[in-house]
Amino acid sequence: MSVLKYAPEALKNLFRPPVTTSYPFKPFEPADRTRGRIEIEIDQCIGCGMCVRACPSSALTVDKNAGKWTINRFDCIACGFCVEKCPKKCLSMQQFYQEPGPEKNEVTYTKSPEVLAEEARKREEAAKKAAEAKAAMEAKKAAEAAAAAKEEK
Repeated sequence: MSVLKYAPEALKNLFRPPVTTSYPFKPFEPADRTRGRIEIEIDQCIGCGMCVRACPSSALTVDKNAGKWTINRFDCIACGFCVEKCPKKCLSMQQFYQEPGPEKNEVTYTKSPEVLAEEARKREEAAKKAAEAKAAMEAKKAAEAAAAAKEEK
């Protein structure tokens, strides 16, 4: 008796197309708003660390001076907070997932040597300007002190 209870449903399913996809034979197409994995355009990154502060799983590290950005893909929960917080919009969320593997690994991106050299040059220029400004400020203070000493006499 219980077999006849499910017979109408079984007959309906015989004439419908399958609900599942034939994955190995047909490529997987993610949904429109799928959150996959984080990618970076490293040469546009300024190394501010906003992504690191926004990451709830602590999967990111940034070394500004070395020009390196590291992500532990298996710690990343693909929440997208880092993508939202990036001021230069160099992070993006791709619609594919990290392939499984036997061990956890980190992926490190390094800026190109040309970009690193340009950033080092800019830092040197900024340090030089700061040193000049400090020297000018000290000279101004010394002149003011000398003027105050003359007035006292």
